Amino acid sequence: MLGLREAQIATLLAQQGYDAMTVGDIAQGAGITRGALYFYFGSKQEVVTALVARTVEHLWERSRATAQTDDPRQAIAAAMQRTVELWNEHGLIMRTAIDLSLTVPEIGELWKHTADLFVTAITAVLERAGIQAGTEPAQASAMARALCWMIERTFYHASQESREQLQEASATCEHIWLTSAGLST
Repeated sequence: MLGLREAQIATLLAQQGYDAMTVGDIAQGAGITRGALYFYFGSKQEVVTALVARTVEHLWERSRATAQTDDPRQAIAAAMQRTVELWNEHGLIMRTAIDLSLTVPEIGELWKHTADLFVTAITAVLERAGIQAGTEPAQASAMARALCWMIERTFYHASQESREQLQEASATCEHIWLTSAGLST
């Protein structure tokens, strides 16, 4: 049910925001009755959680190949380009997930798991670039965690501005990642 109605639900989120949106609004926007909506979901929180779950699944599917590229420079460039594409396509849902991650435990867990997957991918790229494995501040895992959250926050803010701001955010994050990996020119 959700797959066919994601665009309508995203439009409602954009127009009304999560707090103002009601189950009745969701049902009407999706072109179904409240009863039909309740057949699938118990609340608006469940609807949005399902939407976030589908979005993060899509994020990971689209991002898997990046970590497998042998050349760290190419992997970083591809990762940043893919990040721009994903924020262009799913920015509203991603911002909603971030906004709700502290108050809706299910969304918080989905977002944290997604970040952990990206941290693992970033760690692999840093290690291929010669950064020592480990969790100390100058080691790959710790650096990857900081890079992941920095990229998330930078794109969160840029996505509220424009596609051009996303490109600028990408260039800046790519430069910082390359510098952190010892690959800047």
